[in-house]
Amino acid sequence: MKKIWLGATLLAFWAAPVLTQTLQELVNDGKNTENVLTQSMGYDRKSYSPLKQINKSNVKKLVPIWSASMMNDQGELAQPTVYNGVMYAINGKWTFAIDIETGRQIWRTPTEIESGITRAAFHRGAATVYNGKVFRVTIDNHVLAIDMKTGKQLWNQKFADSKDGFYATGGPIVANGVLISGVSGGESTTRGFLDGWDPETGKKLWRTYTIPAPGEPGSETWPKNTEAWKYGGGPTWRSGSYDPDLDLVYWGTGNAEPYDPRPREGLDSLFTNSVLALRPKTGEVVCYYQYTPNDVYDVDATDEQLLADIRVGGQLRKVMIQANKNGFLYVVDRTNCKLIAAHPFVKVNWATHIDLTTGRPVLTDVYKRFAAGEEVEIWPSRGTNAVPIAFNPNTGLIYASSWNVPRLQKIAAPKPQVLGGQSTGVDARQPEMKPGDIFGHFAAINPLTGEKRWEVPLTDLPSSAGMLVTGGGLVFTGRLTGEFIALDEDTGKTLWQFKTGSSVNSTAITYTHKGRQYVTVASGLGGILATRYAAAKVPTGGSIWTFALMQE
Repeated sequence: MKKIWLGATLLAFWAAPVLTQTLQELVNDGKNTENVLTQSMGYDRKSYSPLKQINKSNVKKLVPIWSASMMNDQGELAQPTVYNGVMYAINGKWTFAIDIETGRQIWRTPTEIESGITRAAFHRGAATVYNGKVFRVTIDNHVLAIDMKTGKQLWNQKFADSKDGFYATGGPIVANGVLISGVSGGESTTRGFLDGWDPETGKKLWRTYTIPAPGEPGSETWPKNTEAWKYGGGPTWRSGSYDPDLDLVYWGTGNAEPYDPRPREGLDSLFTNSVLALRPKTGEVVCYYQYTPNDVYDVDATDEQLLADIRVGGQLRKVMIQANKNGFLYVVDRTNCKLIAAHPFVKVNWATHIDLTTGRPVLTDVYKRFAAGEEVEIWPSRGTNAVPIAFNPNTGLIYASSWNVPRLQKIAAPKPQVLGGQSTGVDARQPEMKPGDIFGHFAAINPLTGEKRWEVPLTDLPSSAGMLVTGGGLVFTGRLTGEFIALDEDTGKTLWQFKTGSSVNSTAITYTHKGRQYVTVASGLGGILATRYAAAKVPTGGSIWTFALMQE
């Protein structure tokens, strides 16, 4: 079905200068406090702001300034961005431009979804802005460029077919003048990839597959004389980080397919469950690190790699940090993709530890029992639920939202592998959690030692919100029950909270406008697991909330 742009709804006259963002402005994101141009407030994905007008001593005076409807009931998981006094927000159905002082819609553009798409059209990531355009993907595998001033669609490219099991929910990034986007579908016997696009024209510049074809480097880690590589997974369904000094993009890949380990016994299934370091101009993979070789537990490594410069043994090292779904917090040298440290941050029973010499997990008997056909209880089912962590360069601590939930899994009867077929190869279920059970934690963690400065248990429901840490000594995050909260960075104590209309599943941002600090977060129940746990307790309905200190 050909997609036709139906036009943006322009809600009010907007007299503003022509908006163009330079590559240098993207590099400086996180340093210029008036703009938020990328996901997690910077290429490094630190989710950190030095702003401290709102701080521990006055956060109780934080009040809502405005709220805007997102006209959507399928989940608000995406982070808004801000440029020149305008906020750009997206969900599965719409792209919005909003005045940040009043919450007034400037324009909104519908997302025209192909007929026959039954998957909920939620969107992770952020509205990516560059050179006068807003870039996004759609659930039915299109990447779009929208004029920032008018909401008019400028170009539209389809990169995969939904009938083949592909879909898209993650945010693209612009690195060194190239727009890079990923794809979802790791449970649909697909082959993951990344695409590079010319942001001006929409021309495809390159495609890099996450699973090598026969004869390519890494192909020896797949079964010989089979077509397993064509259906082996490795989706790229989140977003990437970028180091402009090294000119390297870091992008995580997802699970191998199927979860049944026997077809790939003894093989690593590269480059699934890995971080790839790529050249943005060409898509060339410079190095990689594989977190979970031959993953059979669906512990994707797709969460963003947080980039930081930290002292290791007295030496300043360029590292990337990931709180992996497999339950370990990793520190990896981002110049060569070599492992530096790894520590569990939740209960883990599938491995005893990560061998720092080999970089590989040391497996327990859980794997052997599972491969033998036994139903096993796996901890964790996911260490995090696809949400950003935060890093404060002043404390050297990671702030994370974790899940403390197991999964029961058993090998299922085999199904033929066909492109787009649902064939995980296992029967999996979530054991019943009782009222009062600890579903997860908010925690402050030393990434090099794994030591926790503090840990706050979450009972009844886990959290699917990301973390934002500020120079005011605050950590902003949210709960599935709808509270947007500010924690004391030093203790984890809740200092302030506000009840939104639905679940907080997104990551907050903070910025200044005319000398005043604002904090913005999206609210709206959505996402597969969040909905499974919270739908009976929390209403749907998307909105954006913006807060500032009460004026005297």
